[in-house]
Amino acid sequence: MNLYNFKKMKNHIIVILAVTLILSGCEDLLEPRVDNHRTLEDIYDDPSYAEGLIMNAYARIPTNGYSFNDVATDDAVSNDKFSDYREIATGQWSALKNPLEQWSNSYTAIMYINQFLQEADNVNWSYSSEIAAELFKNRNVGEAYGLRALFMFHLLETHAGYGPDGTLLGVPIITEFDESGSKILKQRNTFEECLQQIYSDIDSAKKLLPLDYFDVAKINQIPTQYSYASREEYNRVFGAVNKQRISGRVAEAIRVKAALLAASPAYADGTSTTWEEVARYAAEVLDRIGGISGIDPEGGRFYTAANITAINLTRERDQIEMLWRGSLEGTGSRYLEEEHFPPTLFGNGRVNPTQNLVNAFPMANGYPITDEVNSGYDPSNPYANRDPRLKQYIVVNGDFFAGQTIYTETGSGDNAVDQIRTSTRTGYYLKKLLRDDVNLNPSAPLSQKHYFPRIRYTEIFLIYAEAANEAWGPDGTGPHGYSARDVIAAIRERAGISQPDNYLTSISSKEEMQDLIRKERRLELCFEGFRFWDLRRWKEDITVPAYGVKITDGLYEYDVVEKRLYEDYMYYAPLPYLEVIKSSLVQNSGW
Repeated sequence: MNLYNFKKMKNHIIVILAVTLILSGCEDLLEPRVDNHRTLEDIYDDPSYAEGLIMNAYARIPTNGYSFNDVATDDAVSNDKFSDYREIATGQWSALKNPLEQWSNSYTAIMYINQFLQEADNVNWSYSSEIAAELFKNRNVGEAYGLRALFMFHLLETHAGYGPDGTLLGVPIITEFDESGSKILKQRNTFEECLQQIYSDIDSAKKLLPLDYFDVAKINQIPTQYSYASREEYNRVFGAVNKQRISGRVAEAIRVKAALLAASPAYADGTSTTWEEVARYAAEVLDRIGGISGIDPEGGRFYTAANITAINLTRERDQIEMLWRGSLEGTGSRYLEEEHFPPTLFGNGRVNPTQNLVNAFPMANGYPITDEVNSGYDPSNPYANRDPRLKQYIVVNGDFFAGQTIYTETGSGDNAVDQIRTSTRTGYYLKKLLRDDVNLNPSAPLSQKHYFPRIRYTEIFLIYAEAANEAWGPDGTGPHGYSARDVIAAIRERAGISQPDNYLTSISSKEEMQDLIRKERRLELCFEGFRFWDLRRWKEDITVPAYGVKITDGLYEYDVVEKRLYEDYMYYAPLPYLEVIKSSLVQNSGW
């Protein structure tokens, strides 16, 4: 060994010995350093961290995006062979395979909410003002109650059903935080008990929340329950910066949705909620915007470029149609268009509207296409003189969309039926919800702003119409001053149906009006995730096959594209199989 290597080795040995002595004399150096993970105790002195429990629930709201479960109904099919909704519609729905399941998501959200409610009194909500601290606590607690009601509604919609003994069951009511983390749920409460829990949480939320979040200019604009606060303190907590959180108005709308579910044919035998109550709850929301006169003229086109661009965040209501919406994507996106544009526009053409839905749109004069005497429907020119909503919501053969004429007839290229894997299967493409100013061309891609509606006023108007008709018939108003016919007339006039609406005038019975209201709901809310649940709460036929059209040399041929393989017990969705086993829960009959 040469001298250089010997000295080098000697130096290494000295260093190793020195380090060993240091470590042996300083045991604390061997202990792991405190990591940066935050614990529950951190919420007490950090209100933003405490608020994170609520934000976790907001992030889990099911309507933070579109489900497109329409492809499991008679309204649409998908060209995606691996679509979960396509699979359940064609016979693969089970307690083990349920893409509609809300159990895990909703109960996780409720867990965070309950933990927050347990700890809210212990949080230092403001270091600068005791009044501000009280306001912050009340707002967050009010939001927590509203969110818990919302998630309970989604649990009922997706998991309520009749047990083997004929009892209409809801889900387990959990109002306390389980510190053990066992995740073992107690037995299911009845549907009625769950509904009353929703109503109770809504009442609690309304006591604490303002009707809307906006900056007050004068002291007398502050709600009575917070009259002790200064204008500055009130605006700091309840000002416009908090838009899109749950407000008193949103809480009222959640109650309307829950009441509608309860009064519907599929659930009516197991609840005390009446159609008169549903109408009253809806009218309380609608009367705040002037009733019928408050219908947004652009409400049916809320997703278009002009209406999104017109959003004004400084107004008390930034878009008249939106009772509650998700955040506006400031930098823009194009994933909706990537999924649903036709292939020649570089899209995947995923959701294909059915001929069933196309046939549901009336003529421009309001008459259904099946009325051979009055409608003027021409089978050889089926898209002429139709309700304007047809071409607003659906791309038909020869339609101009996103800068291009789209042909779906035989021999027209990739947009034709079944030409390539991204082609339509029905002869139609989705148009509603998409922005025609998005560009997917890889050489010049262009994104645009989008947002997701959580509750639209049109939905509340339709709920009122349904409830008013069931309670008092087509022209009864109860104590509210407007009828089901009045609401449907306003919606159809907004849609562009010729006035006077002679078809609407011809309707005289509750049954005829019920049929029209259900059709209008189908059209106005199409592709927004309602049809799957509406068919079930109405107990309507869920096995109607999905039809499409093939156009060859000007001839229109209609045929079944996809069958709907549902059994009668599938009017109610299952509880997750593993939850049933783990917690010994009663499963809905048939599953």
